[in-house]
Amino acid sequence: MRSALHAEWTKIRTVAGPLWLLLGAIAATVALSAGATSVVTSVVTCTSAGCGGDTTRLSLIGVMLGQAPVAVLAVLIISGEYGSGMIRTTLTAVPRRITVLAAKTVTLTGIVSAAGTVAVLGSLLTGWLILPGHGFTAARGHSALSLADGPTLRAAVGSVLYLILIALLSLGVATAVRDSAAGIGIVLGLLYLFPILSQTIGGPHWQRLLRQIGPMNAGLTVQATTDLHDLPIGPWAGLGVTAGWAAAALLAGGLLLRTGDA
Repeated sequence: MRSALHAEWTKIRTVAGPLWLLLGAIAATVALSAGATSVVTSVVTCTSAGCGGDTTRLSLIGVMLGQAPVAVLAVLIISGEYGSGMIRTTLTAVPRRITVLAAKTVTLTGIVSAAGTVAVLGSLLTGWLILPGHGFTAARGHSALSLADGPTLRAAVGSVLYLILIALLSLGVATAVRDSAAGIGIVLGLLYLFPILSQTIGGPHWQRLLRQIGPMNAGLTVQATTDLHDLPIGPWAGLGVTAGWAAAALLAGGLLLRTGDA
């Protein structure tokens, strides 16, 4: 296992693609969070407590975009080897295929957790800087964004965990389909199709159900810090749904990797 981990880390750090995708995930997350916070607070200037809704969730909205580069990175970690034929060398060096997948899982978790932490902290920092200038101050009932606040800390930690789970979901799908284009298409479809369907389908029951089972809709409820009773699913329960998707994808990918040809 130690040799497999070293090999996977060497592959990632000696190729430019993963670094640029991680930087892209950080930049996309922080940029969208800053832009959305600026636009919303410019339209609605706060003059009383509660006027701005959930400022923590607003400050972390960039995760919805930043997850896309993370998903692409996770897909390419294994599908890129299938495309180049490098997977045969990998499996020759490490015959136990589950060990290969486990090493990729551990390495991916490590780099995404680091990049996700930077992205989330950067998003909260932009919110902390932007919100007071638009009336979101302690004098008007809005405390500054702070990780010392329990709900804000839960939203921040949960957002990092969400990005990790999306990466693992993507890795599992890519391991199963063994094709970069198909893997990216399936993962992005799973992430963004459920929110679209929940907005277009008729009937409150079906809309609520789609928000409860969609990996993005459910998982991002962990960012909510206000009006939790109005959510279709609880914050940690929603993250658990995303974890279920990731576990199912990794299980399917692991089984196909173990039984299929290279």
